[in-house]
Amino acid sequence: MSMAVEEVRLELPHIELAAHLYGPEDGQPVIALHGWLDNAATFSRLAPRLPGLRIVALDLPGHGHSDHRPAGAGYNIWDYAFDVLQTAEQFGWQRFSLLGHSMGAIVSVILAGALPERIERLALIDGVIPYTGEAEDAPEKLGEALQAQLKVDDKRKPVYATFEQAVQARMRGVGAVSHEAAERLAQRGLMPVPGGFTWRTDARLMLPSALRLSRAHAQAFVSRVQCPAALVLAEQGLLVNRPATLELIEAVPFEIHRVPGGHHLHLDDEAGAAAVAERLAGFLHSARHAS
Repeated sequence: MSMAVEEVRLELPHIELAAHLYGPEDGQPVIALHGWLDNAATFSRLAPRLPGLRIVALDLPGHGHSDHRPAGAGYNIWDYAFDVLQTAEQFGWQRFSLLGHSMGAIVSVILAGALPERIERLALIDGVIPYTGEAEDAPEKLGEALQAQLKVDDKRKPVYATFEQAVQARMRGVGAVSHEAAERLAQRGLMPVPGGFTWRTDARLMLPSALRLSRAHAQAFVSRVQCPAALVLAEQGLLVNRPATLELIEAVPFEIHRVPGGHHLHLDDEAGAAAVAERLAGFLHSARHAS
């Protein structure tokens, strides 16, 4: 299934981001957020199956063709929430829906909990809350993160002699993907360098988190979501091994759809994209038009 896609750059007050635009200009507004180390191409199979929506699929900062954050800055989930809010401001959207996969789903929940009056609908794919940490571990974890940050300039990203070698590496990465999915992500995520190809992603994305939300924090954000929310749970995905997270989401009024497939089921193949669209197309389309 195909739909015209427009490549755009968004000059936000604090950073310049790249994005794919899908759907009619007067369609119901949706901002789509990809997972960690992925890019806007993660929605290339799914977005064409969601007619009637104006979808802005971002390359989040440090990913794809978007700018990296300046020296000394980090990549916290709440910083991404601000990027999304500034994107909505640029389009003049007072209210909008969020479509998030993995880390993008986590950012969506954070923003929907922080500013519930801005979010119309919340559509999540195999992600809800971040990995959490408790107070007693915070000093040690911060120390590890600070030490890693001091060394980040010495960290070299891998160079692959051929495009196919990079695709094979992505297939084996976190949240393993199909060959076709890896190709789509690599086409947008790689850049040529002497000796072959390397990823466009900022090396700082690989740093450990300086501070993690506690479980109580995460639960507070989820509990404050006021808009309708739907979660597509991949039966062979990453959340199935996180029983505490499953327990949390089953305690809130989210629609939960268990669908066969891996963590990237919306991108791995056409069948997976169709299955996800079947659960989310009507849900997102039923949102009220932004005022």
